[in-house]
Amino acid sequence: MAFKEDHELHKRRLGRNIGLGGVLVAFVALVFGLTIVKVSEMGPIVPSQEEVSE
Repeated sequence: MAFKEDHELHKRRLGRNIGLGGVLVAFVALVFGLTIVKVSEMGPIVPSQEEVSE
């Protein structure tokens, strides 16, 4: 029992879905990269001596 061959419409839709998935992965990577850069620019957050002694 063989599966039916995919219709041409399904093949095009698969190509679009893969393309959209690639764009979404690229967007997430861009946002993650920008977040890492933003956090690393701030440097470590160290409380001052006044905050520690209270």
